[in-house]
Amino acid sequence: EVAVVGVSHPHTGEAVKALVVRVQGVVLSAEEVVEFGSKRLARFKCPTIVEFVERLPHTVTGKVIKASLRDDAAHSPQS
Repeated sequence: EVAVVGVSHPHTGEAVKALVVRVQGVVLSAEEVVEFGSKRLARFKCPTIVEFVERLPHTVTGKVIKASLRDDAAHSPQS
C-alpha cells in the first residue's frame, strides 16, 4: 500500500514523498520505489523521498487520510 503527498523542499518549493507499507517478507528499498515510479510517471509526479511506515491512516470507509499524512510529513525530517 502506498500514498503520496507533497512536502516542502528548499530548492523546488515542493517534492513528492511516498509513504510505503511493505508486504511482510518482501524486501524493498527506497531506490527501487523511485526507479519504479520514474519508469511509469512524469518526472514531476515521481517521488524523490520515500518513507516506509507500518500502516497508513484510514477513514471508516477505507480511504487514506491524506491530511494526516501531510501533517505528519510537515513535522518529520526529510530523507
